[in-house]
Amino acid sequence: MKKIALTLAAVSALGLAACGSNTAANNAAANTTNATTEAMNDLTGAAMDASNAASNAASDAANAAGSAADAAANAASSASNAASNAAK
Repeated sequence: MKKIALTLAAVSALGLAACGSNTAANNAAANTTNATTEAMNDLTGAAMDASNAASNAASDAANAAGSAADAAANAASSASNAASNAAK
């Protein structure tokens, strides 16, 4: 994606240079460059958001698995304690 944005920016810059003093064309090229930059920033932000969401989901799943393992260990310990107490 960044290659596309850089290519569009380069083409826009060449367009500006070729237009010389044509203000309307220069403004249009500048607007295109700005729109491309904003779109790339939006895509980058969306990709980061998706990456963070996936990372958070994986972390939450790992935490849940750890909690389940702890609960199972506690249940086993409680059962063992109950058996020991019953044998006394």
